[in-house]
Amino acid sequence: MDPLTWTGALSVLNPVTMAIAAAFALAIIAQIVLSFSAAEVSVVANPDGTIAARGGAYGTAEKAVRWLFVALVAIVVIYLVAGAVMPYGDVGIIGGLAKRFLPVWISLIVLYAVSIRYKRRLGLYGKLFDSTIGMIGFAIVMFWVFSAIFANMIATHDVLSQISQMKNKVPGTPTPDDMGWYLLGGDHLGRDVFSRVVLGSRIVVQIAPLATLFAFMVGITLGLPAGYYGGKLDTGLSFLANLILAFPVILLFYLLVTPEIVETGMPQYMAMVLFLFPIVFLMVLVNSRYYVVPAFRTKVLLIILCVGGYLYLSLVGEVGTKVAVLPNMLDLIHVPGNILIVFVSVVFVNSPTVFRIVRGIVLDVKTRDYVSAAQTRGERPWYIMLWEILPNARGPLIVDFCLRIGYTTILLGTLGFFGLGLSPESPDWGSTINAGRKLMTVAQHPAIVPALALMSLVLGLNLLADGLREESLRD
Repeated sequence: MDPLTWTGALSVLNPVTMAIAAAFALAIIAQIVLSFSAAEVSVVANPDGTIAARGGAYGTAEKAVRWLFVALVAIVVIYLVAGAVMPYGDVGIIGGLAKRFLPVWISLIVLYAVSIRYKRRLGLYGKLFDSTIGMIGFAIVMFWVFSAIFANMIATHDVLSQISQMKNKVPGTPTPDDMGWYLLGGDHLGRDVFSRVVLGSRIVVQIAPLATLFAFMVGITLGLPAGYYGGKLDTGLSFLANLILAFPVILLFYLLVTPEIVETGMPQYMAMVLFLFPIVFLMVLVNSRYYVVPAFRTKVLLIILCVGGYLYLSLVGEVGTKVAVLPNMLDLIHVPGNILIVFVSVVFVNSPTVFRIVRGIVLDVKTRDYVSAAQTRGERPWYIMLWEILPNARGPLIVDFCLRIGYTTILLGTLGFFGLGLSPESPDWGSTINAGRKLMTVAQHPAIVPALALMSLVLGLNLLADGLREESLRD
């Protein structure tokens, strides 16, 4: 088989693509330059009744940027659609990638079609589709989520299989057995970079949102009473949060992964404390809401206690460790020690920041009239905190949740880059970047590809947070 070029039979479109891209860059530069000058501007009316400046040279540059961007997106869509339907040998690398990601494209189309159709019934999520920035960010994030879900279907090779002839080979190189191509090249051990990036997304998608969710439950459970009650409780919890935030993060991770600390069971003991908060949060939430219906409340609390307790014991305990509780036949959730260390570290670092955000919101919201009305009705404090204050603080918390997933993604990449927690052969993006950067002078793609994947996911989360912030401010 012959090596693949980037665009294959679609290379006839390359000059057009380069011309549009160059014109788009020039239009952006012109818009930036004209924004500092006193260009002539005329005011026109928009269809919604508002007015905006669209005339003069600046308005022309703005329109050029908009339409050239649309043209550039259209060209990319042509590459992807044509690549998905053309034979493998003719599509090139871009077309090959489009074929491999076909389950992702179908899932994105279905998700957007259903969401846009019923967006008026979906609350804040539905309003997200009124924001162009939010839609773009959501598409990027869901691209990697679906990539993680369909990773086994998308990947072309096993992430650990090595072909000595493929060491540091460029993208599009066929394998020696003529059974396929390394679409994005090979790394220093002859492993497929494309497959490792796709499977690496599964690690990020599994850890980052769940660790952030646990951190939010810890921060909310402690931040609500600290802000609502104040006094010594607030002082003590705030001091503890500031003490944790003052500790160097990387040094903490280095300490947690050292063999001496691991042998003491410290990560498991930390997990025992931190993993209790989701159970406590759910039980307090149900108890405060259904306090006046004791029979139903008791049943739900027992379900949460039994199911949550089993999941808790299965998560924190592992056979052969100091905190193993369940026998091996009942321990259905096996979390490797290195993953548990990373998870606990991320939750421990993020919780104080979430605590401070929640505490600050509560200090502001508890003075509102609807809180005073609830107090006048004789509502219990935890009911007021969870069902009066927390829902009205959801906008800033949702935005921060999206941003914090991005921070966690970067943190996971940093940990992998420094070799902390995750195993060296792990396909996570941080470890892959670290392995690829050692031979940057020989081959750049093993480090650049996972770095671009990490950057795109964080960019999508930031754009999603911006879109959610815009829509939450309109409420």
